[in-house]
Amino acid sequence: MDGDRFARPLLAWFDRHGRHDLPWQHPRTPYRVWLSEIMLQQTQVATVIPYFLRFVGRFPTLPDLAAASTDEVMAHWAGLGYYARARNLHAAARRCVELHAGDLPRDFDALRALPGIGRSTAAAILSQAWGDRFAILDGNVKRVLARWHGVHGWPGTPAVEKQLWALAEAHVATVPEGRLADYTQAQMDFGATLCRRARPACGECPVSSGCTALREGLVEALPTPRPGKALPEREAVALLLENARGELLLQRRPPTGIWASLWTLPQADTETELRAWFERQIEGDYDAADDLPLIVHTFSHYRLHLQPRRLRRATPRPGVGDNGDQRWVSRTDLASLGLPAPIRRLLDSL
Repeated sequence: MDGDRFARPLLAWFDRHGRHDLPWQHPRTPYRVWLSEIMLQQTQVATVIPYFLRFVGRFPTLPDLAAASTDEVMAHWAGLGYYARARNLHAAARRCVELHAGDLPRDFDALRALPGIGRSTAAAILSQAWGDRFAILDGNVKRVLARWHGVHGWPGTPAVEKQLWALAEAHVATVPEGRLADYTQAQMDFGATLCRRARPACGECPVSSGCTALREGLVEALPTPRPGKALPEREAVALLLENARGELLLQRRPPTGIWASLWTLPQADTETELRAWFERQIEGDYDAADDLPLIVHTFSHYRLHLQPRRLRRATPRPGVGDNGDQRWVSRTDLASLGLPAPIRRLLDSL
């Protein structure tokens, strides 16, 4: 594939307009690159930067992360969303300590064997941390290649993804030696700032002369969108319980599923279930709880309508106390726990 039509002009654009001052670039270490790649999955750069700085401030090295508690890791991730990323990051750090002397391995298969690292993430780490010749295929790159080569079909299907991988690998083979890290960043920057999903800046595009979508009037149509599907709606109820000291009762979510391993309010899918839990745990009148504003939160695969209720001066039944997954927490200790963003906003509003 002719690198003069794609890779070289893209690198020239990156040298003038790319992002060269991102915090994970200075210093650019394998650990910082890996952390940034995980945080940037499904999340924009501007959102990630303050989380990244706070995270590396507390966990400056991979062994520091491996040695931390789950609560501490989740507390520093809370609000960034897609919490499986944090759990996988923590598990991968511990595995690196066990198997790789506390370092990320410079080996594609060994990286892919770590929790939370797929083909594109492993390639991004190797190319940016060590300058190795590997192609990436994140969402930005899929969009760029689908437009430039005129690839039809939703990129989430195996056949289309296979085609895009082949094109990505052909392009990366044309990149000059020593520019692999820059080329990887250039693709991500280009897709995020010019070849955007909506209102792409084709007039400023450094590779527009070879773009099939621009030539054939298909820029808005490519990449082919995912087939439409209505997002299911679900309802749930939660209890904000305060004891006489003003402490709040929190429960840790299970290690899998929505908000996994985070601390949140006692919650149930139905009023009947939550009432039954309350009667086992708390002395008092469930119906005396006040309604708080409805929380509507959209996950990747459904939209949750959560009705929180507040009951002050709640008293546990005799024999019911704190345990590993349920505890009364003072407001000053909330910052040390990982809470889902909508629950933290609710508590902050009170």
